[in-house]
Amino acid sequence: MMGDSVVKINGVYLTESNAIGRLKSHPLQLTCDGGFREIKEQEMFKGTSSLPSHLTSGGDQGKRRARTLSCPSSSDLSRLQTKAVSKANLQEKEAEIEVDEVFWNTRIVPILHELEKEENIETVCAACTQLHHALEEGNMLGNKFKRRSILLKTLYKLVDVGSDLLSLKLAKIILALKVSRKNLLNVCKLIFKISRSEKNDSLIQNNSVLESLLEVLRSEDLKTNSEAFLYCMGTIKFISGNPGFLNEIINKGAVDILMNLIRQINENTKKCSTCSPNLGHLLVQVTATLRNLVDSPLARSKLLSVSAIPQLCTVMEQYVGDKDVCTNIVRIFSKLTSYHDCCAALANYSRCYALFLNLINNYQKKQDLVIRIVFILGNLTAKNNQAREQFSKEKGSIQTLLSLFHTFHQLDLHSQQQAYEGAELPQAQGPPSKAEDVLIKLTRLLANIAIHPGVGPALAANRPVVGLLLTMLEYKSLDDCEELVINTTATINNLSYYQVKNSVIQDKKLYIAELLLKLLVSNNMDGVLEAVRVFGNLSQDRDICDFIVQNNVHKFMIALLDAKHQDICFSACGVLLNLTVDKDKRVILKEGGGIKKLVDCLRDFGRTDWQLACLVCKTLWNFSENITNASSCFGDEDTNTLLVLLSSFLDEELALDGSFDQDLKNYHKFQWETEFKPVAQQLLKRIQRHHTFLEPLPIPSF
Repeated sequence: MMGDSVVKINGVYLTESNAIGRLKSHPLQLTCDGGFREIKEQEMFKGTSSLPSHLTSGGDQGKRRARTLSCPSSSDLSRLQTKAVSKANLQEKEAEIEVDEVFWNTRIVPILHELEKEENIETVCAACTQLHHALEEGNMLGNKFKRRSILLKTLYKLVDVGSDLLSLKLAKIILALKVSRKNLLNVCKLIFKISRSEKNDSLIQNNSVLESLLEVLRSEDLKTNSEAFLYCMGTIKFISGNPGFLNEIINKGAVDILMNLIRQINENTKKCSTCSPNLGHLLVQVTATLRNLVDSPLARSKLLSVSAIPQLCTVMEQYVGDKDVCTNIVRIFSKLTSYHDCCAALANYSRCYALFLNLINNYQKKQDLVIRIVFILGNLTAKNNQAREQFSKEKGSIQTLLSLFHTFHQLDLHSQQQAYEGAELPQAQGPPSKAEDVLIKLTRLLANIAIHPGVGPALAANRPVVGLLLTMLEYKSLDDCEELVINTTATINNLSYYQVKNSVIQDKKLYIAELLLKLLVSNNMDGVLEAVRVFGNLSQDRDICDFIVQNNVHKFMIALLDAKHQDICFSACGVLLNLTVDKDKRVILKEGGGIKKLVDCLRDFGRTDWQLACLVCKTLWNFSENITNASSCFGDEDTNTLLVLLSSFLDEELALDGSFDQDLKNYHKFQWETEFKPVAQQLLKRIQRHHTFLEPLPIPSF
């Protein structure tokens, strides 16, 4: 015994060499498998230079394989603890609380004996659990007490055993004893090492280690322990990727703790006027964790309640040069803005538009980042007219989108050329390429902002914008990339709504009409619908009406009335209405049973869509301008059907007796009164004046 260091604990002698019995005889060192063994001891605490690569980069969600990491051994832990004790000042020693001698001898010492003599891992783990409960009962956790350093030293020796379960139990006790600085760092490293393997998730969960880690983030000083926080967050990030952990993490207050951490970092960065690399690495882990948590409705609600969105935007403003941090936050926003309340909260942060544009300009060729930013902007402008205006008013907004459009258009052309050169046979349409995906999101954003009456006309007059859209239709087919072609056509439709003098759409109207013909004859109903909508706007022009008749497009429109698709019937009817403005073209409704199909649309959709019913009535009104006899104009059967339908639809009680909620009822009543009723009354009177009733008409049932 003389050769061994002897520790006296209240009259009981324990030797350091035998502190864990025969367990110590096994050469189980706390080293990391794979590439970890190459790390030298002196490299362990060099700060950021020895940080694991995964903690200094965005990383891939769900992947936890070999990473550079410095891991503490028992000698590191014991040496640091001894050093810490030697440096403890007198005030700290005076602050140590006395331990009840009887409690120590009867409850703690017997467990230490168990830890000394047992060689079975399970028994040692059970003893650790007993020790934790005893310390808690004796009010020793979270406090400095006499013999605390001896207790910690004993625990550190057990780290060499190499059992992940035992290491977690030890780490939990050590953290509960409120270690600091290097010791705190080493414990966090130890837990991080264990968390690298997904098979240990259940161990972490069953031993409530998460609560201990969150307590570190909640109570310890960020500035003093930034590296320990980094490893701590690395572990939490890992386990947050496990869906089984989500509710537990959120219920233990993780969102509040992480957002408080972000606020501290923002305040620190603002004070220092510089971005700390250590805090940047920490932000990568914090934001990656939040990215995982926002899949939960509870987390989204919590983020809104603590005003997280402005804080996250501030992070991006301050760390705009850190791609990993920005990418994580953009991923968070891309998830959040899929929900109306979160989308509204971001839209209300007026600085977000300039921030997103700045990010696009900084990372224009980083597809994974810009595609999400454009997706977010598309969500913000989807249903918010103020967002459309605010974005468009930002300096250089449209030019930034054009530049991005051009960049990814060129990338798409290049990849398409390579595909054609390398493929002997035509390939079936697969998922969009990365370049196509960006273009899809860009055209959606342009379509959204074009809805604003103060923005749309300017875009319609913007030659580069219109030129790029037409280029899309020129070289892309539905077979190449369906969503891109449909989004492009939808954008052209929104721009064609504006009948402004300097509109490029109006200048190119005949060329656009030619490009749309291939969509009309496709089997893709979404593509057909968007093409018909464009024709609905363009057919207000006489040249386009002539084009429609010359190319038999009107026959497609009449045929589409049979589609039993309300939106398609509405758009096709709009084209036919514009054609019947010209007296010479009204006869086309006689072709293909046009009158009967219009009457069928009125019957099928009238009571649920008064705008469509109004279009049908207007078309029939134009058609019957020179009527002398209703039956010869519409045909006997269609005349009788019109008389019955119009009479019943003009009866307010019958017409508006639908099973809608109050808001929808009010909307339907407004459309019925302002759009349908005036023209329907006039059409009914005209038919009645020119019709001879031979027998009473039956009252229809609905």
